[in-house]
Amino acid sequence: MPGLCEGRIAIITGAGRGIGRSYALEFARQGAKLVVNDLGGSVDGSGSTLTPAQSVVEEIRRSGGQAVANGDDVSDWEGAERLIRTAIETFGGLDVLVNNAGILRDRMLFNMTADEWDAVIRVHLRGTFCPTRHAAAHWRDRAKSGRPSQARVINTTSVSGLYGNAGQSNYGAAKAGIAAFTIIAAKELERFGTTVNAISPGARTRMTESLRPGARDVPAQGFDPRSPDNIAPIAVWLGSLESSQVTGRVFEVSGGRLCLSEGWTRGPEVERNARWDPAELGPIVRSLLEKAQPAEPMSRSRAS
Repeated sequence: MPGLCEGRIAIITGAGRGIGRSYALEFARQGAKLVVNDLGGSVDGSGSTLTPAQSVVEEIRRSGGQAVANGDDVSDWEGAERLIRTAIETFGGLDVLVNNAGILRDRMLFNMTADEWDAVIRVHLRGTFCPTRHAAAHWRDRAKSGRPSQARVINTTSVSGLYGNAGQSNYGAAKAGIAAFTIIAAKELERFGTTVNAISPGARTRMTESLRPGARDVPAQGFDPRSPDNIAPIAVWLGSLESSQVTGRVFEVSGGRLCLSEGWTRGPEVERNARWDPAELGPIVRSLLEKAQPAEPMSRSRAS
């Protein structure tokens, strides 16, 4: 029986380890042809080696799949363009872009350096924009030439950005930006047959193993709720033709839990046909706060 993504061409960034590796292996099992991208750096973004990406490629090929490795920096404009060209020149096109690459440089705001801020924003936010921008131009050109694509972009956000987590102002800001970018890009690219969605994953990876006690523990048997393999099914489905009516959405996934995150919504309000006097706003604001829903705690989910 053909896989859900049979014959589709996919790029997955940050695919040498963790969740990205699980994405690549599942897309390959479902029949996709893969460009496995990974800079091969450490958790903080330092260093580089093609070994992790090449290792995943070899695993896919041993199982009968088709894949090539790419070590470009997705936050680099020219590197991201080369990444998109790799899929087009190797396999003849591009159907799915999964933006998954990321790093961590956690620090409380009063101790954070400008370099720690810039590095995380660059890899996550710019590293989502650059590949998406080049892919979007390719899909737009195809549509203009009468060859529209059934294309998919799948971004990676986090509960740290959606709900907030102390010590991660750089990471959370980038991930919140990616969620907003997802919604806007979905509106812009819909005319070209392209959907854009995001996943907020909760799993055991190099980036999460230090966040809480026991994060590295793997169950001796049975279902492992922290396995990165649990995130791959929704990514594959979003990358398939079946998801054509779903765009501009954020999905939270952890273990066997799948949740649709609804983001900002307008809450209680008051309005009058006149300018407010600052002196009278105290009771007005307190009244609105009494009617408002409490802030969503991140503890309902697991940071990713």
